[in-house]
Amino acid sequence: MSDNKNRISIFGISSVFTAFFLWGVLPFYWKQLEGVAPEQILANRVIWSFIFVLILLFAQARTKELGNLLRNGNNSTLFLCGFIISLNWFTYIYAVNTNHIVEASLGYYISPLLTIFLGRVVLKETLNRLQAIALILAFIGVGIITLSFGSIPLIAIILALTFSTYGLIKKRTDLEVTLGLAVETLAVTPIALGYLLFLSLKGEHIYTSLTSYELLFLIGTGIITAIPLLLFSYGAQKLPLTTIGFIQYSAPTISLFIGIFLYDEPFTMIHFLTFGFIWAALLIYSLSHIRLHLRLTGVLSSSNSGLITRSKGIPSKND
Repeated sequence: MSDNKNRISIFGISSVFTAFFLWGVLPFYWKQLEGVAPEQILANRVIWSFIFVLILLFAQARTKELGNLLRNGNNSTLFLCGFIISLNWFTYIYAVNTNHIVEASLGYYISPLLTIFLGRVVLKETLNRLQAIALILAFIGVGIITLSFGSIPLIAIILALTFSTYGLIKKRTDLEVTLGLAVETLAVTPIALGYLLFLSLKGEHIYTSLTSYELLFLIGTGIITAIPLLLFSYGAQKLPLTTIGFIQYSAPTISLFIGIFLYDEPFTMIHFLTFGFIWAALLIYSLSHIRLHLRLTGVLSSSNSGLITRSKGIPSKND
């Protein structure tokens, strides 16, 4: 593997992990907006995300590129991404505001499995033996918590389907991430503006009824939304979906720790069993990547003896 490919891999993994870390700690942010309706949060999230990305493009003197893309490009795929991720946002906000956080967390545990499945079926990405074992263990873990739920978890299913599909589309979109996100948010911004205008015409006080603290956090939704999406979009173009799928487990895990240690939420035996399988899957999957890296760098011999030897750094055809 060349130094350039190593750098791309490192940057890709760092970008995706940072994105999921930020999503994992996002409950801190939404706790500040518990008194605001989910629809209003979503509308502001869309609008301020577009404004934030537009500011980035203006600072980079790239607004002309956006104009050319809108005039000459085929933007149907990016518009579809905008609607898909907006549905994901709304579902999550609705879940938090209606006390369905457990079901929402379940969705983000199912989502990596769908991501890996899409990578295998749609993009024909391969899994070696260790990775297949890891996938089976993760599936068992998610199956335990799904069966314990006792009914069809629609919120979880919607969250999983929308985010894994969004990841697949972004993987196949060959467009610079800032421009792509600008088009995605632009696609749904008129709907968001129309909704807020509709509320205003009905006589509802959209912003005047909010505290300055809530207003500040509503405006900030653009920043906390755009930055992780930009990082994820960059990483999704550099990494296999199978790798993204397993890194994705970090976000619900961080959220779980926040719930347990900061908000005193219960940690049952079902959670213990689920996380036991998931962490075992992550460990095995990580070991598979370590072995592959050692072979590619010539540290691990490709012979069947399994001995660690020095080589010239050229991987065998079997690798």
